[in-house]
Amino acid sequence: MLYSVIVPVYNRPDEIYELLKSLTNQTYKQFEVLIIEDGSENRCEHIVHQFKDQLDVRYYYKENSGQGFSRNFGFEHARGDYFVVFDSDCLVPPHYFETVTEYLALIPADCWGGPDKAHRSFTPVQKAINFSMTSFLTTGGIRGKKKHLGTYHPRSFNMGISREVWEKTGGYKITRMGEDLEFSIRIIKMGFKTVFIEHAFVYHKRRTDLKQFFRQLHFFGRARINISRFYPEELKPVHLFPVLFLVSLIASVIFLLLTIPVLKSFIWVYFFYALLLFLTSFLREKSLHISFLAVFCAFTQLSAYAIGFISELRKEIKL
Repeated sequence: MLYSVIVPVYNRPDEIYELLKSLTNQTYKQFEVLIIEDGSENRCEHIVHQFKDQLDVRYYYKENSGQGFSRNFGFEHARGDYFVVFDSDCLVPPHYFETVTEYLALIPADCWGGPDKAHRSFTPVQKAINFSMTSFLTTGGIRGKKKHLGTYHPRSFNMGISREVWEKTGGYKITRMGEDLEFSIRIIKMGFKTVFIEHAFVYHKRRTDLKQFFRQLHFFGRARINISRFYPEELKPVHLFPVLFLVSLIASVIFLLLTIPVLKSFIWVYFFYALLLFLTSFLREKSLHISFLAVFCAFTQLSAYAIGFISELRKEIKL
């Protein structure tokens, strides 16, 4: 069984070095790596060349088209039985392909995804962001848990598909703003079997500060509305939670400042939510510093997503 690893990259040569370095340690060796440079000015070809003797790796440069279509480019040039998509800011643990191979031997599937975790080398902010993005308290556990709310849809930071899936779906239909979610929805609707492989995780760096994290989640909020343009039925009440969170938070602060009896007590709901986030993070990370940061990350995540969601919704209804 041969895997083809597809990695689009845009102006991030340092990330590519760390990703390729992690791939050299795989216990299962039957894989190739395709690095797709998506119109970068700061190219990584010299980095890729350093690994020519350690990996079956190929480098391609193309004009910028976004990550979705760059992955399609990689699919077109891949030789494998399965195509595996990672983000450039991922580190892959040594057992990844061995774990996937053993799982598929027992439970054949057309498409899989796995969780993301925080590596011990990550900064406190990165670990706090990872907690926020994988906690049941913020996302329902859809990105990092075996048990989660709703149907599991693999995401492109850690996703594998069979060659047949690529041939029948044609790959990514859009290149940005929820391209991986649209692809997963279409794979499922076409009747392919999709599974969550709990131990096929990656270490996902994400963003390194709250400002970058805010921008990313603002974009995710916009992407949810974009997905609804293709699949209106996929916009569900649960996706309104961040909006309700933000609106209620603002209202609670106003009630508190105006000292409106009874209503000002709503701010305590957020206090207890923050406390729950703190305690849950502390149980996982055993760090007061990271736990404090996790609270800020969670509030940033929900607020940014809500603002992006509302801004894109306004365009949709032309307000």
